Amino acid sequence: MNDALIFERSIKGRVGYSIPRSTVPHAPIPTKFCRETSIDFPEVSELDVVRHYTKLSQKNYGVDQGFYPLGSCTMKYNPKINEEVAKMAAFTQIHPLQNPESVQGALHIYDEMDKALSTLTGLAHFSFNGIAGAHGELIGLMVMKEYHLKRNDAKRNKVIVPVSAHGTNPASCTLCGFEVVQVATNEHGCVDMEALKSVLNDEIAGIMLTNPNTLGLFERDICEISRLMHENGSLMYYDGANLNALLGHVRPSDMGFDIMHINLHKTFSTPHGGGGPGSGPVGVRADLADYLPNPQIKKVGGAYQWFDNPKSIGRVSGFYGNFLVILRAYAYILSLGKENMRQVSLLSVLNANYVKESLKPWYKLPIQDLCMHEVVFDGLISEKATTLEVAKRLLDYGYHPPTIYFPLLFHQSLMIEPTETESKETLDQFIEVMKVIAMEAESDPELLKNAPHHTIVRRLDEVTAARNPILTIKDIPHE
Repeated sequence: MNDALIFERSIKGRVGYSIPRSTVPHAPIPTKFCRETSIDFPEVSELDVVRHYTKLSQKNYGVDQGFYPLGSCTMKYNPKINEEVAKMAAFTQIHPLQNPESVQGALHIYDEMDKALSTLTGLAHFSFNGIAGAHGELIGLMVMKEYHLKRNDAKRNKVIVPVSAHGTNPASCTLCGFEVVQVATNEHGCVDMEALKSVLNDEIAGIMLTNPNTLGLFERDICEISRLMHENGSLMYYDGANLNALLGHVRPSDMGFDIMHINLHKTFSTPHGGGGPGSGPVGVRADLADYLPNPQIKKVGGAYQWFDNPKSIGRVSGFYGNFLVILRAYAYILSLGKENMRQVSLLSVLNANYVKESLKPWYKLPIQDLCMHEVVFDGLISEKATTLEVAKRLLDYGYHPPTIYFPLLFHQSLMIEPTETESKETLDQFIEVMKVIAMEAESDPELLKNAPHHTIVRRLDEVTAARNPILTIKDIPHE
């Protein structure tokens, strides 16, 4: 029997709860609102429910269980002290609708985070209204649009997005009403400067850059890009997805960026959320601060207050972001301190280059240059197996696979980000497994084509699953 299907454990009349007798007078539900058929919930004991969800949790995989080298996502260990701070009753029991006078401590933390992120990035002011990284992108682009509109420059309706940019950038531009102008990369994996110059005109509102880019490479011509964009009357937008690689060494403002968002879950050790909770703080240079979303925070006479700025782009969320996520990042920053912040980027870059150099005899390395926090291979040198087959086989060895087939610049992309929190011993074990898989592809390619062999679920028919999804647990075929 499949223990994952709690319906199979259902026995009619068995219950696992006890509801106190109601003191509210009986009020019949009008017939038109009543269901015509039973909901058909499973009838199980409390113990069965506990065992069901415990077994499900043991089938999950997370960074607390093992190495999670998912490229471009920085799946690093989140120190538990952050969680301890975030679950303190003094923070969890406050409400966003309380009067500012009763939540001065929370507003003080927002202010301190604003100062900390401004110091680390060189930008003037941050807003915490964004409740996800992609939401932060949208907010930053809305600020960009407002800047041009306030200057009576409404014709600037296009944003340059290099093919090496972060994957969400084109979607954010489109959602904001901008037209995307794509720019190619050169042989070094960086922005092709001649291609960039060819698209510059008075319709370009700005450029969205991830630096290092999605190939894990630092944009060598970033200062020249910034000069060209600003001379064109355009703004520089920094996608902070890969800030992990530069933290404490290079500030986005020093590279000429005017607007940025930060993925707190990537650089500042907050949970990935899986749809929530998230946070995408947006930072801007001084003259753009008025355009940030409402509400904004200001300190008057020693006390913090909410206020609505009439120049703002308006409200973008119900409340001022996800406070407990901000709190986790604040704890992380305080734990590291200014003296240790640089180690984050140093170790993430060192680890990525260690993996790169160790695996390049077996895996194609299309760009040989020094990488930053992540490395992208183009499949096996032998070509006896695909990147998908390598990833599936990796599951048999107990590892979460890296990102595959992204970025789209290479046919067999295999994108590995080891992060700064992994030890050399862990990396050596992973490298050895990747070597073994490369040798297996040579000696027994069918082994990889049919992998995984030892997981709870074998290889899925992804095409059929997409075309004919099973949407209810009761429709799952029983063995």
